Amino acid sequence: MIVERLSTFAKTGIFYCAKSQLLCQRQNLQMLLLACTISSHAVTKNIEYISHGNQINTSNRVIQNLNYSKDRPLLVLLSWLYAKRKHVMKYINLYKEQGFDVLIVSMTPWELMWPMKGSKLVAADLLTFLIKHQNYQQIVLHGFSVGGYLWGEVLDLIESDRQEYKNVIDRIVGQVWDSAADITELTIGVPRAIFPHNEVLQNMLQKYLEYHLKTFYKQSTQHYIRSSQLFHSNLVHSPALFFLSKTDPVGTLSSNLKVKDRWDSLGVETYIKIFEKSPHVGHYRKYPKEYATELYAFLNKLRLIENEEKIRTHF
Repeated sequence: MIVERLSTFAKTGIFYCAKSQLLCQRQNLQMLLLACTISSHAVTKNIEYISHGNQINTSNRVIQNLNYSKDRPLLVLLSWLYAKRKHVMKYINLYKEQGFDVLIVSMTPWELMWPMKGSKLVAADLLTFLIKHQNYQQIVLHGFSVGGYLWGEVLDLIESDRQEYKNVIDRIVGQVWDSAADITELTIGVPRAIFPHNEVLQNMLQKYLEYHLKTFYKQSTQHYIRSSQLFHSNLVHSPALFFLSKTDPVGTLSSNLKVKDRWDSLGVETYIKIFEKSPHVGHYRKYPKEYATELYAFLNKLRLIENEEKIRTHF
């Protein structure tokens, strides 16, 4: 009897392992095929453009995609600190399969800490790209963690001349916010991003950041506060989807619910997915099927689903 049970257990284990390996191989093949059909271009050191096809020309900082399609939407992905490319590409894959071109925007901790010489310049470059590339009439934002702060800096620039930048706001058809971090979580989130496995160094950096916020108000803190205010009173009133976790200490549930409530009062159509237990910017990694389901349902509401067959491969 024991031998039979062990035999059954072994067969089940082998079947499970084989199934898992086949699933991984299929996902790797999909990523490989995707890589073969896209091309990338470094717009700046902080901005990367990824497009369908493999022919891109540039002239006066304007990208000319020879595989250009007027109706192709653009994803603007505002990444988290120290985001690894292999992790970012998993999100991009969800959009690329639906015909999106992609703009990846990132910044370093130094650029976050010194806005005038860092994050504000990144925000200006992003806004310049969106202004110059009028062919993208459907833009979706997908921001992670400090990406919310960076978008607040973009909004600050738009606020300075609404007439000039109104066209950009009008072209944003949807926005997704994953673990968005407010100024109140800055001293917690940055140390964890830089030293994810070293609690001692996390505490040391947290103490410094608390000092930094008090000491460099004009150089840094006032810009964080301004960005937070503009993020809460968002000029973009297109539908929004929030991905949150009850256990996220950085993009906390309470601070994001305040943003949602404010946007609701402004007439923004909001949706929210709250996970029971997933780490900061780790919801998709822990709950891939639930995450993809919510995202695709949202894109469907925006009428941006192009390939339903691709959706089935994620389930």
